[in-house]
Amino acid sequence: MRHKHGYRKLGRTSSHRSALLKNLAIAIIKSEKIETTLPKAKELRSYIEKLITRARKGDFNAHRAVFASLQDKETTKKLVTEIAPKYANRNGGYTRIVKTRVRRGDAAEMAYIELVSE
Repeated sequence: MRHKHGYRKLGRTSSHRSALLKNLAIAIIKSEKIETTLPKAKELRSYIEKLITRARKGDFNAHRAVFASLQDKETTKKLVTEIAPKYANRNGGYTRIVKTRVRRGDAAEMAYIELVSE
């Protein structure tokens, strides 16, 4: 049972799961909309919203905190200078998940996750 369990394991080790979330976060920041499985999208939502909230401050420490999670200079710069300021007056809810289809190969539920535009 998963009563009050805090996250989805996604069938991966903890290091593999953190690498997956980091790469999905980089992808959504670069393209602002990606298609992935529904459980991955739901887990990514929490991860990316915390990053955006941190980046909203826009100072040096925000850059450092975001870079520590993403390990990608250009993505960090885009998040802190372009994306996060758009959400300055918004308290959370920076992403939207839209269910799309059932994947043919393994019948996995697919979904788009995108950054909400003001």
